[in-house]
Amino acid sequence: MAELKYEITREIGSIGESARGWSKELNMVSWNDREAKYDLREWSPDHSRMGKGVTMTLDELVMLKKLLNAMDELNVEISDSFDSDEFDV
Repeated sequence: MAELKYEITREIGSIGESARGWSKELNMVSWNDREAKYDLREWSPDHSRMGKGVTMTLDELVMLKKLLNAMDELNVEISDSFDSDEFDV
């Protein structure tokens, strides 16, 4: 299996830390020398290891922000299920 190459080009922020000390972070990450994308995943304290995560383009990140804002506007609890067709994003 080929080695995974990555470079964190910008650290944006952390949204929490696990009991084992790993931090769930939003960063800009370049994977295998490709253009950096927004990336949300858990990282070890020294960023040498990472958990599974999700990468997003700017358009996808903007859509996620709109969905989260719409949840707040509709007073949707995180535990509630909802259909994105219920609101205009």
